[in-house]
Amino acid sequence: QVQLVESGGGSAQAGGSLRLSCAASGLTDNCMAWFRQAPEKEREGIAFIDRDSNSAYAESVKGRFTISRDNAQNTLYLQMNNLKPEDTATYYCAARRFPYCRYDAASMDYWGKGTLVTISS
Repeated sequence: QVQLVESGGGSAQAGGSLRLSCAASGLTDNCMAWFRQAPEKEREGIAFIDRDSNSAYAESVKGRFTISRDNAQNTLYLQMNNLKPEDTATYYCAARRFPYCRYDAASMDYWGKGTLVTISS
């Protein structure tokens, strides 16, 4: 049974950093991703990583966020630097049944429950 559990959310000041983690069970060599959803906005895919650790980012976070995975620990990470108030959202870990990514929410098969990130100016 696949389970994704996020941690590491919280509050930070603009310009600060946070690191999110996602403990994954029941998965190996899958495409994994981070999505976020701000109030009254659609869910947005912000970072993707495939089984070969090739990564892709949304323009809104490129150069500030880094996605990585530790396959030995079955853990996905999102390092978030130079945070902005517009990064405030609930962040979700997601995984696909396949090793390579399509960059949309509909292609994801498994979801965590989310962790809230709040950035103040």
